[in-house]
Parts: sequence; C-alpha cells; structure tokens
Amino acid sequence: MARADRGTAVLVPIKAFSQAKKRLAPKLSPQERAELAREMARHVLRVAKPLPTFVICDAEEVERWARQLDVEVIKCVGTGLNKAVELGVLRVGELGFSRAVIAHGDLPLAKGFARLAHRNHGIVIVPDRHESGTNVLSLPTGCGFRFSYGKASFTRHLVEAQRLNAELGLKVSVLKDENLAWDVDEPSDLLPEQLP
Repeated sequence: MARADRGTAVLVPIKAFSQAKKRLAPKLSPQERAELAREMARHVLRVAKPLPTFVICDAEEVERWARQLDVEVIKCVGTGLNKAVELGVLRVGELGFSRAVIAHGDLPLAKGFARLAHRNHGIVIVPDRHESGTNVLSLPTGCGFRFSYGKASFTRHLVEAQRLNAELGLKVSVLKDENLAWDVDEPSDLLPEQLP
C-alpha cells in the first residue's frame, strides 16, 4: 500500500553556532556572532511554520537547541554541507514528504516558504541578492538533485536543475525575492539592528 504524501518539509542546515559567521569578526565578537547565528536561525524556523520543519546539523549544541524549540533534527556528522543536505532530503522523502524546501539559517528578512511548497513547481532556486549563492531551493525529494553549495553555487545549481529538466521534465524557476535574497555573510550584510 502506497504511503500518503505528507506534502512539503522545510530543511534548515545549521552549523555549530560557535563556528558560525567567522567573516563577521571585524564587527562582532565570537559571542556576538554565535548569538546572531542563533537568532537568525530561530527566525527562519519561526517563519517556516506551519510547514513541518527539520534542522540538519552535526553539532550537539545545535541539536540540543533545536530540540528545545521542539524542532525535529536530522543528524549528519562529518558529511559537509552538500552531503548533509542530500541526506536530509532523502530522509524526509523516506518519511513521506514529496517536496523539500532547503532554507539557510541566515535569512533575517525571510517571511515564510509556503509559496515554495506547491508540488507542481518543479525546481525553484532563490539566489542571494548578488546572484552568486543559493539561499533557498525547493524541489521534489526523489529527483536526485546534486547539491553544490559554496561560492557561486547559484550557477551550479541552475545547471543541475537544467539537467533534471532535460532528464525528468522538471520545470525550473528562479525566484528573485528581496526578503529571501538577504543573507548575512559579510560585515556589509549586517542590518542596523544586528550591529552592537
């Protein structure tokens, strides 16, 4: 008997807060960077509701923090970001979700992901405001997408989506959303309220 489709899950990969946002060191102390990373991730998890949401992590501190927020955790130790996201998508697929929205935890202006949750969307890529990185991806869990996060990931993810369009007929969309496009990596990305 076929398992019922549980719809869309949101996956939020989060690295150890103590190791997060090192490029912000010119403006923020280690403690301030850790707290900023926690607060931005908390915001992303909050706006992901009511969609079922999972944190992907390899750090005990993040796992404990997520569980205190009553968020399910997919633990991926020693895999690196690309493999961790791949395993997270496979896991939610095994749990019956037909679609995954992968949203990074440093999106302070995010307002939600419901419009990325529709099954007939194919693959949707939301680039950062420089059209270099990939802030959000929405895709079918069983499509075999090969993740390639890092510098200039938007172009690589677009090429990968086009491969799946050719092989599987999946529609490919690029969504330019000013709220989802704002991520915080460099000191110039900090919002006024994030400065000490």
